[in-house]
Amino acid sequence: MTPHSSSAPTSLAPTGEGAHTRSLIILTLLFFMWGLLTSLNDVLIPHLKSIYTLSYTQAMLVQFCFFGAYFIVSVPAGALIKRIGYQRGAVTGLMIAASGCALFYPAAQSGYGLFLFAFFILAAGITILQVAANPYVTVLGDPKTASSRLTLTQAFNSLGTTVGPLFGGMLILGGAAALVSGDISQMSAAEQAAFKAQEAATVQGPYLMLAAALLALAVFFALAKLPKITHADDPADAAGPAAGNSIFQHRNLVLGTMAIFLYVGAEVSIGSFLINYFGESRIAGLEEAAAAKLVAYYWGMAMVGRFIGFAVMRRVSPGKTLAFNAACAMALILTSILSHGQLAMWSILGVGLFNSIMFPTIFSMALHRLGKFTGQGSGLLCMAIVGGALVPLVQGVAADRIGIQSSFVVPLLCYGFIFYFGAKYARLHQGPVATVAH
Repeated sequence: MTPHSSSAPTSLAPTGEGAHTRSLIILTLLFFMWGLLTSLNDVLIPHLKSIYTLSYTQAMLVQFCFFGAYFIVSVPAGALIKRIGYQRGAVTGLMIAASGCALFYPAAQSGYGLFLFAFFILAAGITILQVAANPYVTVLGDPKTASSRLTLTQAFNSLGTTVGPLFGGMLILGGAAALVSGDISQMSAAEQAAFKAQEAATVQGPYLMLAAALLALAVFFALAKLPKITHADDPADAAGPAAGNSIFQHRNLVLGTMAIFLYVGAEVSIGSFLINYFGESRIAGLEEAAAAKLVAYYWGMAMVGRFIGFAVMRRVSPGKTLAFNAACAMALILTSILSHGQLAMWSILGVGLFNSIMFPTIFSMALHRLGKFTGQGSGLLCMAIVGGALVPLVQGVAADRIGIQSSFVVPLLCYGFIFYFGAKYARLHQGPVATVAH
């Protein structure tokens, strides 16, 4: 649990509706930026795999270090935010993320180990942003539309994840493409070492640019006027017997935590393997730079789906929408496993459309009626993002043993649990809903 507040962040300093709208617009910048940084991993994994001659399992250590930071940093992030506030916490997260990007410069000269450390520092900064921003969005309006509102801000996160592979494919893989066309097997050991060092150096410029952008965003956030969240127990929830004395008495939170773990793991795992998957002769036989452009479709469809979901979930219950999307994702993955060529390629890309509403929907469903435990529940859910570290590692082991195409059975099973969670809580918002004071 994250002890970043003993009570829910359920009250804002007095502000008008216009201030809430401005706050949501400002927060979308955060969602966009960490989406871009996260999806760049999908470009770097095959790039580093090629440079350092890694197995799939070794290459997935990138995601292990990146998403492992969520598990390790969530608790201190929550304590930090409780001490300095949500806005200053976001600024701190941006500065730490900038330092992680800056570490990519020496990593290109030092080797794979320093790259992994840089990924961890970058993700530590993003974790602080996640712990601060997600609950902030849920209280900026009616609690009944929290899923819809969080889905809208996540749509801009998806815009970042769509831009990321294009950015990386052009500036990182694009720079290496001309070199890879040469036959390095004919080079001497010294020439091969110089060649690989030159390929590794292609990450330096783009990540220094990102470091500068993050620092500029930190300054902007430090100067922005955001409403302050105050911490107070919700009397309707705190007084009733349903509130209980333990956060783990809320079954929707316990199951929601597992669903977040498996969802993030499945989404990240699929994205991590796409470039190598599309390089398979049975699938598309594409070079890395060309495959990176297609990865943008995976994240881009998630963006489109979130805008659709924003409207749909104002009429359809979040649980029903979640179960439907999980069933569609399972059908598409199974199609990709059992087919080849264009059908296998586009069916796995299509999973992105149905990923769209999953994270914000699970997040808000898990926090439903937690009252004074909302803050701790948010931290627990952020820790569950560690699924992005472990599930890709499991699929990496499977890919090394049974082949990359068959290994997609790992995310298939993850979506099976998400379907169960959505179906179980399909009527979640039909009972009394606790009000949030503004």
